[in-house]
Amino acid sequence: MNEKIKEKLELLKENPRKHLEAHPLYGKLKGLWSCWFGANIRMVYKLDDVNKLIIISAVGSHNLYR
Repeated sequence: MNEKIKEKLELLKENPRKHLEAHPLYGKLKGLWSCWFGANIRMVYKLDDVNKLIIISAVGSHNLYR
């Protein structure tokens, strides 16, 4: 795995609501979060606070919100 990706995943693991410009999504994606992974790459994920999990739903360009 690319070292930059590993670093970003570690940051997200530390605080999935703060790092990498993380923000909650709205509308049909309500309940999911998004963060910036570089250039035009976004990651959409769900947080399971009870089990302390980050569940990745999608990774891609801004088009993944459509």
